[in-house]
Amino acid sequence: MSCDDLSDDVLLARVANGDERASRLVVERHLGRVLALARRMLGNPSEAEDVAQDAFLALWRHAGRWRPGEAQLSTWLYKVASNRCLDRLRRRPQVGLDEVPEQSADGDAERDLHRQDVAREVEAALMALPERQRLAVSLCHYQELGNIEAAALMEISVEALESLLARGRRGLRQQLAERLPDLLGEP
Repeated sequence: MSCDDLSDDVLLARVANGDERASRLVVERHLGRVLALARRMLGNPSEAEDVAQDAFLALWRHAGRWRPGEAQLSTWLYKVASNRCLDRLRRRPQVGLDEVPEQSADGDAERDLHRQDVAREVEAALMALPERQRLAVSLCHYQELGNIEAAALMEISVEALESLLARGRRGLRQQLAERLPDLLGEP
């Protein structure tokens, strides 16, 4: 069996024993989604990278204490990353958006610019939500966690999560109601 076929629990046992290949594989499996969560929470790619690095450093420090079957590694990483994001958000008053998506390969520059405008508006609306609503929306809609898993990660009840999601969606709808029709080319 190759290292690629091993479960996260087995890989973490190997990480705890200093297996560099297992460490690389854990990062390859989970870095993209941890970075995506941090980018959505912080709106800053550089800070998101710092948060992801912090999350993986915490994982390396705790690998020897990992108890298989108690939690999914992805959930644990999301929890660490979301806590680091919330800490950073509490230390600053506002966040600037400086991430510009790359142009797509099909070369339609006008369509790409339009998509970038829509993406920026949605991202700005997401960033304007209160922290906990933003985290709930990010976990459920972007990280594709179920309500039970997201609620556990946030250490709240499923009902409280659903309330945060409803308020977050309503806030997004209100913020985008005026600007999005123009961006979508609607009358």
